[in-house]
Amino acid sequence: MLRLGGVASASHLTAFQGLGEMFKREGIDMDWVLYSDYDAMIDDFVGGKIDLAWNGPLGYVKIKRLLDEPCQVIAMRDVDLNVSTCFVTRHGSDILTVEDLNGKRFAFASRSSTESGLLAYHFLKETGIDPRDDLALFSFSEDRTPSGLTGDKEVIDCVLKGEYDAGAVAQRTLRAMSADGSLPQDALRTFWTSQGYSHCCFTAQRDMDPGQYREVEQALLSVDYADALGKIILDAEACKSFVPGIEEGWEELEKAAIDQGLV
Repeated sequence: MLRLGGVASASHLTAFQGLGEMFKREGIDMDWVLYSDYDAMIDDFVGGKIDLAWNGPLGYVKIKRLLDEPCQVIAMRDVDLNVSTCFVTRHGSDILTVEDLNGKRFAFASRSSTESGLLAYHFLKETGIDPRDDLALFSFSEDRTPSGLTGDKEVIDCVLKGEYDAGAVAQRTLRAMSADGSLPQDALRTFWTSQGYSHCCFTAQRDMDPGQYREVEQALLSVDYADALGKIILDAEACKSFVPGIEEGWEELEKAAIDQGLV
């Protein structure tokens, strides 16, 4: 029996229940398990106790570095390709380039956020701004007084209120908020955008039987938003489709994780 693992959350519970039904429909015998955290899932994947892992980006980097033979990225969400981090400021700000951040206040999202925390901090250093030496103030969301908002929305609120001069957010958050009207037009200006990188992925064991691999890949890629069950699965994972996996795009994250002692 094929075993799929993921980290426990309401959305993953919904998605995994749906995938179980979908795989059964495709004639694939599959069971799934949800873990308390990524490290527990990583241990079981590396130990061969599960065949597939629904990985966050840092989880994938950790697994890849722990295995002698690289794992396989069998599929991804459509939103996990070419992800970008943006540095934003208020529309009327005098910050035009990254160099203008010297002496300014900068807001990150959670330290555990790949786009707006871990990688954002790494990207800022790569552009020549060391937060500890060059900024008047910087903080992660855990360091700030709770406002009722979380993630990128909390960073945006800090910048719009003038509590911080600039901040890091995922480009897809800006697009989504602009599309639904929750971010007023011309309220923020993006002054730096990273190159694209990869995010979450379904990871398969390297020694998975090739025939089974193709069956699983096809089952994941066949999840259709127009199908009632497919819509439940994809809505739970905040995407419109699963796409073929790639094994590129995590290089900067790996560098950042090494630099910050996370792997």
